[in-house]
Amino acid sequence: MEIERKFLVRRLPGALDRYPCRAIEQGYLNTDPVIRIRKDNDNYELTCKSKGFLARQEYNLPLTREAYEHLLPKIDGRLIQKKRYMIPLDCGLKAELDIFEGSLAPLRLVEVEFPSEEAARSFTAPSWFGEDVTFLGEYHNSALSQRRTL
Repeated sequence: MEIERKFLVRRLPGALDRYPCRAIEQGYLNTDPVIRIRKDNDNYELTCKSKGFLARQEYNLPLTREAYEHLLPKIDGRLIQKKRYMIPLDCGLKAELDIFEGSLAPLRLVEVEFPSEEAARSFTAPSWFGEDVTFLGEYHNSALSQRRTL
């Protein structure tokens, strides 16, 4: 079970180069139900996600580079490319800051994963977080892959 909240970014936190960063590209073979392929640095996976907003079932299966490259031309919509920064928060959680590239630039989203729905609901976002878009499906990456413009 994945429990997360998602926010737009009001302003970037300082010194991003201090934080671990991953280069991610992902595409969607299907958006209902969500079936995604992802390259995360040198790791490849196929993910199936259930419907939902705050909490969703998520299953990740490893792929080889060859399998990923075979599936890549079969995606529906745009290939999403982003840099993901892993930023520790004062509350002991981590913010996953996504800075989108290509046709989705200059979009910036930040997600925080939680151990429970109660923890997610009681979370107080840092000042650099913007609007809470957890319950707006248009900010799911699967929806972003289908949008013509931002």
